[in-house]
Amino acid sequence: MTDGAGAVPVVTYVVDGGVATITLDSPANRNALSAVVRRQLGEHLAAATADEAVRVVVLTHTGPAFCAGADLKESRGASPVDQGVADLPGLLLAVMSCPKPVLARIAGAARAGGTGLMAACDIVVAADDVTFAFPEVRLGLVPAVISVPLRRRMPAQPMRALFLSGEAFDAERAAALGLVDAAVPITRLDDEVDRWVTMLLHGAPRALAATKAVLAEPSEELAAELDVLGRLSAAHFSSAEGQEGLEAFAEKRAPVWTARPTR
Repeated sequence: MTDGAGAVPVVTYVVDGGVATITLDSPANRNALSAVVRRQLGEHLAAATADEAVRVVVLTHTGPAFCAGADLKESRGASPVDQGVADLPGLLLAVMSCPKPVLARIAGAARAGGTGLMAACDIVVAADDVTFAFPEVRLGLVPAVISVPLRRRMPAQPMRALFLSGEAFDAERAAALGLVDAAVPITRLDDEVDRWVTMLLHGAPRALAATKAVLAEPSEELAAELDVLGRLSAAHFSSAEGQEGLEAFAEKRAPVWTARPTR
């Protein structure tokens, strides 16, 4: 089966009992944000926002990874204007400005743009064996766009250390830093998600939307910040350093800058 644009669905959308479940369903590439994933995800977010019957949005995934971030294969050789990361600001803004509560259900690893997508949600519930990382600098890239939702969740110094080192960290640390709101054993994940959804459904729809508006920054300022950082990210993806990082990743070798300088 294909979607309206002729592409096989890689993001599914189901509404049941006032809950819209949006599922990243491209496990073969670890749910990376390919062009078709970005488009279908954006369409489903718009549908959930516009549907008055939808009270809560749950963003989840199939496979062992929630989202690996940018589709690096599509990024190799692309110009700044053609880099997929240029679409990321719009996706993050769609999540952050949605008037309905958006809950992320994380049962697998999140990396780079995947952590940004997760952080843009109102509530994040993760399995306690999930890991997270910001590996951009190791690929000659910059975690610019995702810094917008992440700065609103994490303290400045831990984010600085994790951005600069690219070190992976577990769900317990993520919860301590505010990136994750609840970390539970995988056997309890769905029960914990249901618990949060039930609490959110107890909120009056207009009151929830108004509360989100009170907590949010002005959308114009947020959009402007995301736009500037989106262009910065795209420039680094297409730079010589970024392309070397992407080539090295594809060839399963260390990029040239990892060699220690000789004296």
